[in-house]
Amino acid sequence: MFKKLKSLDYKWIMYDVGNSAFILLTASVIPIYFNSLATSQGLSQDQYLSWWSYAMSFATICVAIFGPIIGTLSDFPGNKKKIFLLTALGGAGALFFLWLPSTWYSFLFVFVLIKVLYSISLVVYDSMLIDVCDEERMDDISSRGYAWGYLGSCVPFIISLAFILLQPKIGISMGTVMTIVFMINAIWWICFSLPLARHYKQKYSTKRTGAAVQQTFKRLGNTLKELVHQKKVMYFMIAFFFYIDGVYTIIDLATAYGTSLGLDQTGLLLALLLTQIVAFPSAIYFGILAKKKSTGSLIKVGIIAYFCIALFGLFLQYTWQFWVLAVSVGLFQGGIQALSRSYFAQIIPKNQSGEYFGLYDIAGKGASFLGTMIVGLVTQITGQQNIAVGTLAFLFLIGLFVFSKADKIENPVYN
Repeated sequence: MFKKLKSLDYKWIMYDVGNSAFILLTASVIPIYFNSLATSQGLSQDQYLSWWSYAMSFATICVAIFGPIIGTLSDFPGNKKKIFLLTALGGAGALFFLWLPSTWYSFLFVFVLIKVLYSISLVVYDSMLIDVCDEERMDDISSRGYAWGYLGSCVPFIISLAFILLQPKIGISMGTVMTIVFMINAIWWICFSLPLARHYKQKYSTKRTGAAVQQTFKRLGNTLKELVHQKKVMYFMIAFFFYIDGVYTIIDLATAYGTSLGLDQTGLLLALLLTQIVAFPSAIYFGILAKKKSTGSLIKVGIIAYFCIALFGLFLQYTWQFWVLAVSVGLFQGGIQALSRSYFAQIIPKNQSGEYFGLYDIAGKGASFLGTMIVGLVTQITGQQNIAVGTLAFLFLIGLFVFSKADKIENPVYN
């Protein structure tokens, strides 16, 4: 059932463990801290949720612009390791000093910077999967990456949560506690980035024939033109944009949404911890199922499940309902993320993996633009967060329809 992993497999998986600490922090502690900072400086609860949503959307726009360019640049020989180090360590370094901003808008500025660097590091990291393992093992390795990322991120999160909950008893200010929290998670991110950066070797690359920047834009332009003829890749990316948009919107805004409803903050944080714990075996199980069932059919199961989760969000009022939501998200979150990553890796040209994963990231982890904008705008217009979250169900319906079309097309063969 489980195949023995190679040394580089472990080191690749370790970065999922490292960067997931920031994601869990973004889904839990950071929006609560921002809520406290913003409301203390005059923002209402609706304004807080809207500005948080807009910040997420702005980060997405930045990634959409720079992700494909940097991803294409990383395909040149020897570039992936350099760019990975720069963005991963840059994001972790900025997180280390996130306690410095004293106003809500300066805090959002630094947070957006971290999110952009984090997302671009993932463009390169995801494309490294091509070099790390062959196609037969991609579903397994990708699933284990997400699984161990969920479990590993619980370690700095539990330490952070202990400091937050014990703060009144240990007699230090909340500002000092948040300084410690940001530093712990930043150091965790750095430590789990270095093994991959040290041992990774780029196997597939695109030969450099002239000025790097000029060739980068030319290649990117040619690829965008070719996508029209690469039907499976094009349809998958359109579908992925819609369904993963909804997935990441729910992840990014879960705690902000619950907090704006006035739900107990301790309960919210513990529920999100439960999500990580549930996601660990679930992600691994999806990797096992991929050996018996088609990857496409399992992705469809995940999309349908998230459609039901979005509908459930319409009725969210109490903490126990948030716990149900947390468990439901944990059951399907890892599977749909991991299998989407490996599915895409199997249908693109290997020597252009950075370039294609740059485009993938527009519709992927950074692409919560549409979802967060919908939540922000609908919340401002109606004043009802439940309705805003419920509208995400339409994203999953569109994603399911287009993905079903993509999955029927044969995998492309490249020279």
